[in-house]
This record gives sequence, C-alpha cells and structure tokens, in this order.
Amino acid sequence: MTLMDAVLFAPVAALISLGPGPSNFCALHNGIHYGVGVALVASLGRLASFAIFLFISAVGLGAMLLASETAFTLVKWIGALYLVYLGIKTWRSTEFGGLQSIDGERVEQKPATAPIARLMLNEFLVGISNPKAILLFAAIFPQFIKPDQPAAEQFLYLGTTYLLAELCVASLTYALFGLQIRRLVRSRKGASRLNKGTGAFFVGAGGLMLGVNNH
Repeated sequence: MTLMDAVLFAPVAALISLGPGPSNFCALHNGIHYGVGVALVASLGRLASFAIFLFISAVGLGAMLLASETAFTLVKWIGALYLVYLGIKTWRSTEFGGLQSIDGERVEQKPATAPIARLMLNEFLVGISNPKAILLFAAIFPQFIKPDQPAAEQFLYLGTTYLLAELCVASLTYALFGLQIRRLVRSRKGASRLNKGTGAFFVGAGGLMLGVNNH
C-alpha cells in the first residue's frame, strides 16, 4: 500500500466519520459548552479509543470479539448505560459554561473553564463502549485491506487516515456547529432547555445502541 492509497481512502474515511453518533454528539456538546478548541482537544480521547480498536482489528482480535455474542452484548450494554448516565446528568444540569447573569434572565457569554481531562475521558468511554465502532473496525475496515500485501502496513496507513479524518472533519464540523448553537443561547431558560435536549439525545442514543447487533 502506498501513500496515494491512503489519500484515495480519505473521502471514504471522511464520510464514515461524519455520520451522526454518540462520539460526534460529544463533540457537538463540547462545542456548545466550551468552544471549538476544547472540543477538538477532548476528541483526542475518542481517537485513543479508536486506535485501540484499530490495533485489536489488526491482530485479529476484533473478529473474535465480533463473533462472540456475549462479549458484543456486554460492550453494547456498558455503552448504552453510560450514555443514559450522561443523558440524565446533562438533563439535570443547571449549568451552562460561560453564561453570566445580567438583569435577571438576560445573559452574556464569557469563556468557561473547561475540565479537559474529564471531557477527554467521556469521549474515550463513549468511543470504547460503542458497538458500532467494533463493527467498523472489525468488520467493515478490513474490507479495504489487500490480502496480497502486508496487513500491518495497511492498517497503519488506513488507520492513520481515518483517525485524521475523525479529528479534522467530524470533530471540527460538529464542534463548529455546536459553537453556532451556543450563540443562540441568550437566557438561563434557553440554557436549561438546551441541556434537557442534549440529555434526551444521549438517552435516546443509549436506547438505539441496544438495537445494534453483530449479525
């Protein structure tokens, strides 16, 4: 495999990474609350989880995990429960980073202190417990591997391309969209409604995750 093969794979990686899902919604959520820069840094947690999946797929463990009904179901339930936890926590939250009260309901926006380590951990846990990620790296991703060439080198090229696509395309796109949504929030009531909407999405994503199967 050559560098050109990786470049040709880039549009495919971009389309896959742009798909809506729990990880991208984390970037959206972080973009809303903390801005694009923080959202991009936090997405490194997601990249770490995907790098792990790439490694286990490269050594063949991904296919074993995908074939194990028990292991796949366990990952699915852990991921769903964690998303429900995030959803309930966000729904109940009365905070919205950077908003300061002015004349009661009206607010102004100021830079918020971002808990980078916690946000990165959230992205990592959402990524590592997402069964769709298992399907991607263990079932779909190997279809781009040429059997007559060294697998390790191909996983390195394609994996690096995909991780860069996640960082530069999906996270940036969703984080920027989140920043635009943030600019529409002008009151504490609006912030509360946005938190509840975000929380409901996380809970819904957890429910949808339970519908994912490995067949």
